[in-house]
Amino acid sequence: MLIRFWGVRGAIPAPGPETNRYGGNTSCVSVTGRDGQLVILDMGTGVVRLGNALLAGEMGKGQGFASVLLSHAHWDHIQGFPFFPPVFIPGNRFHIYGNAHSPDLLEGILEGQMNPHFSPIYTLKNLGSGINFTAVSPDESYDLGGITLRGRPNPHGHTSALAFRLEEAGRSLVYAPDAGYLESGPGAEMLELYRGADILVHDATYTPTDRATRLDRGNASYADAAEAAVAAGAKHLVLFHFDQDYADDVVDGMLHACRDELDRIGGKHIALTAASEGLELSL
Repeated sequence: MLIRFWGVRGAIPAPGPETNRYGGNTSCVSVTGRDGQLVILDMGTGVVRLGNALLAGEMGKGQGFASVLLSHAHWDHIQGFPFFPPVFIPGNRFHIYGNAHSPDLLEGILEGQMNPHFSPIYTLKNLGSGINFTAVSPDESYDLGGITLRGRPNPHGHTSALAFRLEEAGRSLVYAPDAGYLESGPGAEMLELYRGADILVHDATYTPTDRATRLDRGNASYADAAEAAVAAGAKHLVLFHFDQDYADDVVDGMLHACRDELDRIGGKHIALTAASEGLELSL
């Protein structure tokens, strides 16, 4: 699997000179399998640049297919969808998996974003591509063309956000954005999903000090991410979903502090990276 980060911020886009190194787009990660299968993790504003890049290949010819995994429907995770060029091209196909009780509810969430009060597109029916929907059940696994998908919901304020595990050829990627754990940390079912991940991309929206004053927002600190990685036996922790108000030097400080925290709590063997736009990792 080839993993590329297209957007690493939370809440709202944060363009500007203070965020140039890590980037200011909201959540979007692409995964390409060994046979070329494309999986898109969330569709924040970063998905626009991904879409432009895809136009050079099959997507530009109306012959493309991608699986889209939506952790939840907060706008920083879906706001790039109406501006994703491949969805306007007839012949392209997308299968969207998401956090809802039924496929119809999931479709309705994205349809609502197209309301004429918010968008000139008016309706999903004005898109040229074909789109199918699946509501993810924590009791099921899904075959994405040779990549196996499982998902479980994390607490996220007054709602929940799915964490996803992707496995191919014995290697595993876990994507866990917007994880507002209780004080005891992730539960046994979540740790089972994370267990032994070769790469764990984990919510690190806040410093521990800031998280303590914003518990109702349902996001994690870098210390929460470190604790989850150690408890699950992850091999490589990637910090992700940084608060929009954190300049690059603040994220640098979080990275160094997280390294110290990992070393302190038994995670010296765990590799650590702060996600940035354009970062590529391979499994």
